[in-house]
Formats: sequence, C-alpha cells, structure tokens
Amino acid sequence: MDLATTRPDRAAAAAAPAGLVRFDRTERLVHWTTAVLVLVLLATGAAMYAGPVSTLVGRRELVRTVHVVAGLALPIPLVVGLLLPRRGRALRADARRINRFDAEDRRWLRPRRASQPGKFNAGQKLNTSFLVAAGIVLLATGVMLRWPEPWSVDLRTGATFVHDWTAIGVALSVAGHIVLALRDPIAFAGMRRGVVPARWARRTHPRWYEEVTGLPADRLAGPPDTPAIADAARR
Repeated sequence: MDLATTRPDRAAAAAAPAGLVRFDRTERLVHWTTAVLVLVLLATGAAMYAGPVSTLVGRRELVRTVHVVAGLALPIPLVVGLLLPRRGRALRADARRINRFDAEDRRWLRPRRASQPGKFNAGQKLNTSFLVAAGIVLLATGVMLRWPEPWSVDLRTGATFVHDWTAIGVALSVAGHIVLALRDPIAFAGMRRGVVPARWARRTHPRWYEEVTGLPADRLAGPPDTPAIADAARR
C-alpha cells in the first residue's frame, strides 16, 4: 500500500462536505414560478388550438385571457431575479456559466469521449438557451397576434406560423426536461431543496465540485452516493 497516496485521499474525503448548495432560494423561486407559467401557457395554448382539447374545455375567451396574461408575465421572474442586487448574485453567476460553452461541453456532446462538466453540462446549457430564445420569440409573436392592428397581414400570418411551431418545440423540450429530471431524483431534489450530495456532484459535475470545495474531484474514493450523505443533503 502506498501511504503517500492513500493519506491525501483520506484527507480529501474527510474535508469534503456531505452536501453542497446547488441552487439558492432565489434561483429555485425563479425556476418554479417560470415553470408554472410555462405549464399554464402550454395548457391554455392547447385548449385554444387543439381541437379535442378546445371542445372539452370551452370558454375560449377566458382561456385566451389567461394565456395572454401568463405570456406577458413569463419574463418577469427571471428579470427580477437577475436584477436583485444581493439575492440575484447566484442566478447571475449561473447565467454566465450557461452562456459559456467550452471544450469540455463539446467533449460532452461526443458520448465516446470522457468529459468533466462544470455546474451545467452541454445538454443543460443548450436546452436552457433554446428555452430563453424561444420565450423571446413567443412573446414577440404573441404580442403581434394579440394586438394585430399595427401589423400587416403577411407579418401576422408569419407570426402565427412561427408562434405555433416554436410552441411545439417548447412543449417537446419541456417534456424532455421533466423526463430527465424524474430519472435523476438527486438532481430533482437539488432544484426542490437546493442541496445535493457532494459525492453526486463529484461524480456528475466534477469541475463544479472542485470549484465550490477546492478539492480535486478524482481524490474521493467510495460509492457515488451513500444514505448518510443523501440524508445530510435532505436536511
């Protein structure tokens, strides 16, 4: 046994915290408020334009009003969160992370190559970027459809086409996001409670683990997650 190797490993394992804060309260509030608004928009959009759903729900004018109000409110949680001087600091830091696409992200997109993701992997960055861009497109085209008078017929027709197909893309993206979240209960718990086990972070987001702990991710031995660590994260 090489004592020079095992001692640093044990020291790193002892120094590692049981749980790491992945999302603070502001980030979780922004996420869940936005999620509710998106689900309302998808449900009311389906109620207006999907024949069977529209027939089942009825009350088209009320549904339309709810859809418009939810659409106009959609950017508010994110904008307010980003503008908060102190409480929005973590959200702004994560926005910078998502906007940065590096060599490790490109490596992550190639399944045969091992990668070392940071706090967000390439798939999460691409999905978030798509949803933000789609939200801007849907807001702009939605305004044109709700208040059509200033716009030409050609522009309104194009806005309808773009709005509908972008909404379908968002629905597929959101469905995929929900499926992946349910398949990873630890990541899902991180967005619900804000904390994840350190060993999960070390295994799935090693560069982020090193950033927040100052410990090398490859020094920790043992199974990825243990009940004790998971219980500590829940607290």
